[in-house]
Amino acid sequence: MSQNQLKITANNPEQEEAEEILDVSYDGAEMEIGFNVSYVLDVLNALKCEDVSLLLTDSVSSVQIEDGASQAAAYVVMPMRL
Repeated sequence: MSQNQLKITANNPEQEEAEEILDVSYDGAEMEIGFNVSYVLDVLNALKCEDVSLLLTDSVSSVQIEDGASQAAAYVVMPMRL
């Protein structure tokens, strides 16, 4: 994550890799953080919204994921070591 940009990369045991770069609203220090994709997908499928908010402090602390329009529900996901 860097200035207004989120770079998502995924890889698997067969050394295949995918990368996506998204425009985001972020104005902090550059950060690299990893998550188990299954947990993140579970949260995104539960929220079923277009925009989400990721509330985080650093690369080793949990992240809170919320619907961008409403804070009716919040989910916490722990990061993985990269």
